[in-house]
Amino acid sequence: MIHRNSVFCVKIVAQVKLLPASAHDADALAATLRACNRAANAASEVAFAKDLKRRNGLQDAVYHHIKADFDLGAQAAVRTVKKVCDAYATLKGNLRAGNYGPEGSKRRTRVESKPIRFREGAAQPYDDRILTWNLDAQTVSIWTVAGRIKGIPFVCAPEAMTLLASRKGESDLVMRDGMFFLVATIDAPEPEAYAPDGFLGVDLGIVNIATTSDGEIMAGRQVNRYRQRKRDLRTKLQKKRTKSTARALKRQRRKESRYATQRNHIIAKKLVATAERTSRGIGLEDLSGIRQRVTAKKDQRARLRSWAFAQLGAFVEYKAKRAGVPVVHVDPRNTSRQCSECWHTHRSNRTSQARFACKSCGIVLHADHNGSRNIAHRADAVWKRGAVNRPSTA
Repeated sequence: MIHRNSVFCVKIVAQVKLLPASAHDADALAATLRACNRAANAASEVAFAKDLKRRNGLQDAVYHHIKADFDLGAQAAVRTVKKVCDAYATLKGNLRAGNYGPEGSKRRTRVESKPIRFREGAAQPYDDRILTWNLDAQTVSIWTVAGRIKGIPFVCAPEAMTLLASRKGESDLVMRDGMFFLVATIDAPEPEAYAPDGFLGVDLGIVNIATTSDGEIMAGRQVNRYRQRKRDLRTKLQKKRTKSTARALKRQRRKESRYATQRNHIIAKKLVATAERTSRGIGLEDLSGIRQRVTAKKDQRARLRSWAFAQLGAFVEYKAKRAGVPVVHVDPRNTSRQCSECWHTHRSNRTSQARFACKSCGIVLHADHNGSRNIAHRADAVWKRGAVNRPSTA
């Protein structure tokens, strides 16, 4: 979230697909990405060797070199230097947060011992000096190493066109599977969050993607079956090792992740709409680092690794901000073992994956429903203690 001119904004992105008119234009875009990322690698080596991780120092050291040796324009060279500095800043933040999994110390040593490398097809940032949008004609004019190409058509969803009207700042040129996309950042105004009348607790899981404190269960059976089917297909194709199976594998790339992303968007939209309609906030578990804390059985590891709970949580948060719905994260400890009626907590209360039976008061509930009710209670308690930023009631 950012603050601009006394108005809170939430950053969201809009993606458009470029339709180059000729093979020459497509080749120019691909060559531009290659040149910019090779220049980024050269700048990264200097940044690592001389410890120049700040933009001003690195730009003074490499600007003329990368501009001349990689045939970059002045502004493209500046954007490339900034990309390198941003990458090192992100790496530094990850090192501080310790986001490197169970073998964190070994991985940290590896990433600190060599400069950051950029793929030849990695995204390249553009600003308004080297990228011009014409929303009426639905075209862009973009700088390339072969000169500026004008009038490249683009296509996108109607919602993206609406967002692009308030676009400001940088956009990223991305190449995926031979196709070119522009990803624009939009600062969407964020309405002031209302004072909630209670909270909608949401329990996230693998068997059931989301279960609400109202008792609504959004099962993950369809997603899990789809993922298993795709895994089996990949295994079958990889065993054959022929040119035709290689082409088939290429066609299958990212289908699974796109499907899961679509499902997460649908679920997040439904949760936010329910909370907004009932004037409640949304309570979520703080599941950061869950993969490192949980020991999964061998047959569950693939499902745990592919569980996109972080993405779903991010979707819920940004959709809630755009709707003015408060979101509170709570401690997830014992939400599955605590009774949501009498608060008795014991591991034997959870008799199976789907069944919760309290040993104290005898209440029987679906285990995920019980957990979501606990999350709702905790979110309400956190809000009443004032541990989150409350909206103004004036």
